[in-house]
Formats: sequence, structure tokens, C-alpha cells
Amino acid sequence: GHDQRDVTLTSRMPELPRPEAMVSFRLTASRRKECRMRLFRHLVSWALALFLVAMFIHANIHPLPNPPEGMVKFFDPPGENIVFQTIATNSGISLYEPTGRVVVGIIELIAALFLILPMTRRFGAFLSAGILGGAVAMHLSPWLGREVPVSLDPQNTSTDGGMLFMLAILMLVCSLLVMVVHPSAKDRG
Repeated sequence: GHDQRDVTLTSRMPELPRPEAMVSFRLTASRRKECRMRLFRHLVSWALALFLVAMFIHANIHPLPNPPEGMVKFFDPPGENIVFQTIATNSGISLYEPTGRVVVGIIELIAALFLILPMTRRFGAFLSAGILGGAVAMHLSPWLGREVPVSLDPQNTSTDGGMLFMLAILMLVCSLLVMVVHPSAKDRG
């Protein structure tokens, strides 16, 4: 009785493929190169996106202690944000501070949210590039200039030496790179 049960169990089991019919799972050289390139694109996409997200959070919320006065979009009192108040004063358009500052901050945080999610990363990079293109344009205009004052005090004439302008250019380049480097939907799978 014991032998017959073993025979019926083995007869019900599916037949395994023969060794000559099995497909080789070795990767060809071109397939290995494609896999390495896809991994590289994923890693670069993540690194650039995380950098942009960190910069947007830093500029809008400044989660670190002792934020610099006049440099945090959401927590500066009206009329005290250095960048937007300088633009409002030099352009004569009072809408830039605080309304323009808050609108830009909201769009930056929305871009950060889209950048963090891989399926919406390209759209987030597009939003980010739009905002940063506007920032670079403002720096090139007479309303802000390449060197931003470090204080709204008219007695203090020191500037940031162009650091904010260079950061805007760097972030714009990163946004454009995310649009190019981020793998398409078929490559992410």
C-alpha cells in the first residue's frame, strides 16, 4: 500500500523540463551594460531629486535650528524676506512680498512632493525648472541682481557674493538633468 501511494503522487506532479530545453539565464555583455546603465540612471535620478527636495524644504521651512533672518519663505514676517522685499522695493510692485514669496514657496513644496515620487519625478523637475528659471531671471534683472544683500538695512551694503545666484543655477541644472536622466516608465519596471 505504501509504494502505490508514492507512485500516484509522483504521477500527478508536473513534469520538469529537460536540461536541453531550459533557457540560459546568463546575461549577455550588452544586457549587463543596459542593467548597469539603468541602475546608474536610477541612482543619479534619486540623488538629484533628494538634493532638490532638501534645498526646497530648507528655503521654505528651514527645519534646522537658528534659521537666518530674512531667508525662510514661510516663517519670515511680511516685508522682512530679503530676496522678495528687495524685488518688491526695486520693481515698485508690492505684490512680490509677501504674496509672491508664499506662492513661490507653495509651488516649490509641490515640486518637492512630485520630485520625491518616482512616477511624478519628471513633472516635479519641470515645475522645479520653471521656478528656478524664474529665480535665475530675477537674479539677472535689475530688480534683484546677481549679488543679494545680506540685510534690508540700508546702512549695511554687504552682499552674499553671488552665492544665491550660483545656487539657483545649480538647482536649475539639476532640475533639467532629472528630466533627462530619470528613467522612463518602461525602464523603471
